[in-house]
Amino acid sequence: MKITFAGGAQTVTGSQHIVSVNGKNILLECGLFQGRRAEAYEKNQNFPFDPASISAVVLSHAHIDHCGNIPNLVKRGFKGQIFAIDATVDLCKLLLRDSAYLQEKDLEWVNKIRYNKKEAPLMPLYSYADVEQSLEQFVGVPYEHTVTVGPGINVRFHEAGHILGSAGVLLEIEENGKALRLGFSGDVGRPDTPILRDPNKLRELDFLIVESTYGNRLHGSYSDVEEELAETIRDVAAAGGKIIIPAFAVGRTQHIVYLLHKLFDQNRIPDMPVYVDSPLACSATEVFRNYPDYYDREANRVFLDGDEDPFGFKRLSYITDVEESKKLNGLSYPHIIISASGMAEGGRILHHLRNNIGHHRNLVLFVGYAARETLARKIMEGAPSVKIFGEEHEVRCKIKIMDAFSAHADRKELLDYIDITSTQRLKHIFLVHGEPDQALPLRDALRSKGYPNVHFPAPQEVYSLGNA
Repeated sequence: MKITFAGGAQTVTGSQHIVSVNGKNILLECGLFQGRRAEAYEKNQNFPFDPASISAVVLSHAHIDHCGNIPNLVKRGFKGQIFAIDATVDLCKLLLRDSAYLQEKDLEWVNKIRYNKKEAPLMPLYSYADVEQSLEQFVGVPYEHTVTVGPGINVRFHEAGHILGSAGVLLEIEENGKALRLGFSGDVGRPDTPILRDPNKLRELDFLIVESTYGNRLHGSYSDVEEELAETIRDVAAAGGKIIIPAFAVGRTQHIVYLLHKLFDQNRIPDMPVYVDSPLACSATEVFRNYPDYYDREANRVFLDGDEDPFGFKRLSYITDVEESKKLNGLSYPHIIISASGMAEGGRILHHLRNNIGHHRNLVLFVGYAARETLARKIMEGAPSVKIFGEEHEVRCKIKIMDAFSAHADRKELLDYIDITSTQRLKHIFLVHGEPDQALPLRDALRSKGYPNVHFPAPQEVYSLGNA
């Protein structure tokens, strides 16, 4: 038994972990690496393992840094099944098709530059046809249902509370008469946040692979986030400005829309238009509407008990048409635009940033994580100017970061999540999906709580479970 940390090690993107048992290789996640264009293209194009050697894929959720390279895996020889929660399968249909489309559009611009430099054109990582082939290999699984993914390898999905369909994964493994319980957290959500149920913690583990995105940070209290958002909107509207919100199309957009609906109903924010300008977010919201059984008690009490749509209200418009999207740039009155991508690396948000980032009355509101070298991260860190579509733009607008919206557990919540298993039983903890400044302090905190074997594996590092 061994684990190979093939991706998502010492970084937050491109998650890929291989569990090798009984001669079979089970791949946990197959995400896209996101960052500088050339580096990302190279890493995503070339797997550090043979895709044909993978027997099955187990997927925790549908974010692109966890699922986005599955079509390339299939294209390069993977023939097995891909196991995920049913809602995750539905979201992957949207996200992977969108990913193929965006790659083609993005490379159109890149290849024009390469052509002028007499350089060979780049090809997309995968095509729409590759996506359709990969979708045929998905198997939807309900929560708390055990499925066999290989000889001596049973998997059960537990609610993770991160996005719709997200799961922590329990692997019950038996090899050569030795049995163990390996937990894989996926991305851990926050308790007491709207729409989704709280994380169902993995228990009685021998080994744990756990994310560490915010291992050295405490989020703001969610109990205060509604009023902070309401006050922010009131201030910008009073100044005659616009609010631009880069948001992930899956999860964060629905969260923001849900909260704005609630604030409008309670007359806590001005009667101003709200636009969700992302075809993907519009489609993803339809998937959310199809799974009300996955909502928490508050969502049912506030909206569903009154037969009201949590993701629709009178001042909200969903924009899919390109021409309608362009018209938003000409609006002079206060309004709110929610658009993807959340890290501002592509999509319609780039047009809205280009047109609004230079005006002092406007506000760009960040409500999620941004990886290093992404446009969102540069703006968040106070860059005086940024490049958008190859042109330099001064940042004159207001910038606000509300990390209480994060769908990732913070330091305290991660420690609580891990503490469910005793220090005597949990033999080893592996911290993944985190940068060193977040993961290493979490490692030290866990060691001080009595977990002696906490490791921050390097890319491609291999760890043997059989010797533990």
